[in-house]
Amino acid sequence: MELVEGDHVTFHDVTEAVARPIEVPSSRWWIAFIPSVMLLGVYLISIAYLLYMGTGIWGLNNPVAWGWAIVNFVFWVGIGHAGTLISAVLFLFRQKWRTSINRAAEAMTIFAVICALQFPTFHTGRPWFIYWPLPLPNQMEMWPNFRSPLLWDVFAVSTYFTVSLLFWYVGLIPDLATMRDRAKTPIRRFAYGLFSLGWRGSTRHWLNYEKAYMILAGLSTPLVLSVHTIVSFDFAASQLPGWHTTIFPPYFVAGAIFSGFAMVLTLLLPVRAWFKLEHIITVKHLENMAKIILLTGTMVGYAYAMEFFIAWYSGNPYESFAFQNRLFGDYWWAYWIMVSCNVISPQFFWFKRIRRSVVWLFILSIFVNIGMWFERFVITVTSLHRDFLPSSWDYYSPTVWDVSTLVGSFGLFFTLFCLFVRYLPTVAIGEVKSVMAIANPHYHGDSHGDSHGEQH
Repeated sequence: MELVEGDHVTFHDVTEAVARPIEVPSSRWWIAFIPSVMLLGVYLISIAYLLYMGTGIWGLNNPVAWGWAIVNFVFWVGIGHAGTLISAVLFLFRQKWRTSINRAAEAMTIFAVICALQFPTFHTGRPWFIYWPLPLPNQMEMWPNFRSPLLWDVFAVSTYFTVSLLFWYVGLIPDLATMRDRAKTPIRRFAYGLFSLGWRGSTRHWLNYEKAYMILAGLSTPLVLSVHTIVSFDFAASQLPGWHTTIFPPYFVAGAIFSGFAMVLTLLLPVRAWFKLEHIITVKHLENMAKIILLTGTMVGYAYAMEFFIAWYSGNPYESFAFQNRLFGDYWWAYWIMVSCNVISPQFFWFKRIRRSVVWLFILSIFVNIGMWFERFVITVTSLHRDFLPSSWDYYSPTVWDVSTLVGSFGLFFTLFCLFVRYLPTVAIGEVKSVMAIANPHYHGDSHGDSHGEQH
């Protein structure tokens, strides 16, 4: 199956298809953008009230001192994993099918990490002193505790964000030059020209571009494993039953890739339909992503089962109680929502008809995102609300401000993604052209199609 479908699709056709949403605004874009901005307003109000009143407006209590803030942080960091995997790992393994989806996935990574960083920042209670954890010389002698996994998060996530941003930007440069050359207004010509860094498509430019892209791919690949491994250390380095386990690093990485690919599907399916990119983002791309979701979902299900085996095999009564509490305790409903969404729903992807159905892909991707949020909720809350001392036990309930902050963070994410779709090429034009049949020097199409393709 071709990676770009259609008879006699030329290089020029690909450029036109990707540039059209930027140059000819669609009314459908406003249908997505306006609700996103409204949700962003909810987020800004929630954060403003939080800064005014303090973290007491959240449902935090004595045993559950983290609550939804850490749940949302881990959820959003996980969402950002598919972008780097698609861009870097699949690039190094020469998987050509990544070319149509990598740009949107990289953008999703950056926006998800921006959302993730909001939660630990505001959870400190005094975010205007956020510079205290940084290893800067200071007269207060407030030195960071380098043994804390929370500080490792600062370095891991900031490194991940920086490298992902550079990787995304370097990949954009040739396409920004294309938009510069097509720009009809002076402002657009200046903006695209400024960020395309004088790109002219010469052999020297392409040579330097490919070197830089390869180096950034090599830097990004270990980050796929390291970032969520370090995030898992927030839990695994503690002594709390339900957290203190060595399975967390690989389990968290698999779960992050799982949720990240689900979010890529959730975002790309409407974009693909609204902007008529079905011939570039083909069913083959969607099916491959469904297969990865099936693989990582099965790994996550295995990790769930192994957690119970570890709790039983350890003979530790605290550990056994923690997992019995997950199954039958106050939050049993959250655990079974998690298992239904993360273990059962991906198994439908064994069926080819479902893997190739846009409607089913969209529905199941949303189920996976819901399930992965509940996974983080189950890990955090069910372990904290029943700790070692029964006298300290309490039930955690979120407040309206917890809910509004979570819902509002989706507003921030979707607003950024809508702006990306509106002003930047959603698909990597140059990379898609490189995997087309007419890019092969030995291609023997009909003379009309071949010459038309070469001309543009």
